[in-house]
Amino acid sequence: MTKLERRSDRILIVDDDPRIRQMVSRYFEDEGFVVIGAADGASMRRALADHVVDLILLDLVLPNSEDGLALAREVRTTSDVPIVMLTGRDDVVDRIIGLEVGADDYIPKPFHLREVLARVRSILRRRRPVETPQQDLGQVLAFDGWRLEISRRRLLNPDDQEIELTTGEFDMLAVMVRNAGRVLTREMLMDQTRGRQLEAFDRAIDAQIARLRKKIESDPAHPTFIRSVRGVGYIFTGEAGQSGTAEARGA
Repeated sequence: MTKLERRSDRILIVDDDPRIRQMVSRYFEDEGFVVIGAADGASMRRALADHVVDLILLDLVLPNSEDGLALAREVRTTSDVPIVMLTGRDDVVDRIIGLEVGADDYIPKPFHLREVLARVRSILRRRRPVETPQQDLGQVLAFDGWRLEISRRRLLNPDDQEIELTTGEFDMLAVMVRNAGRVLTREMLMDQTRGRQLEAFDRAIDAQIARLRKKIESDPAHPTFIRSVRGVGYIFTGEAGQSGTAEARGA
């Protein structure tokens, strides 16, 4: 499929305020997106059952005793679709918890639609293969039998099974493997994985590292790949290198 033939990205916005849903829908549709609206958790579930979506804009505060954090956690049990949290509560704790449960970004209300669009495009751009020189299209980073296929954004374990990673987890692991043997501070990790300078919440970075360890370490409590450096950050200690292209391996 060529770039021009690629279908429009589908955005699901979950917000109980019809004015916000309408405002966001019109703006994103004018930018070429397909937008699906949902007012609560029940309608979100129906939308996800009926449509394939590329990203969810999810309000933190929703009616019927279901909040965005609980819904984000529910989505993460079955899908790695990117989630951007929206909230009128500018609370650091809420922001940290949102990132801990697997959200890819967090935008406080009131927000500028241009900023929301820029963040959404940034996340989606990281999710899809980029146009790179032919020799780099199938780049594979390898460590101890694991393979990280960069253009396809896939992680395969030594048994050739695909391990699902969120956008943030994939970017985090790629940065760490590329910098194997180098101590990375939390600020460096936040900057390199988000593509912009953000407040580096220690708990948010630590939570993402903890989720990665559960997926790649045989004993997450005693990690052998991603090790903590007390008071500084983390270091990737696996035997990292390039294993050739995914195409060459028949992936």
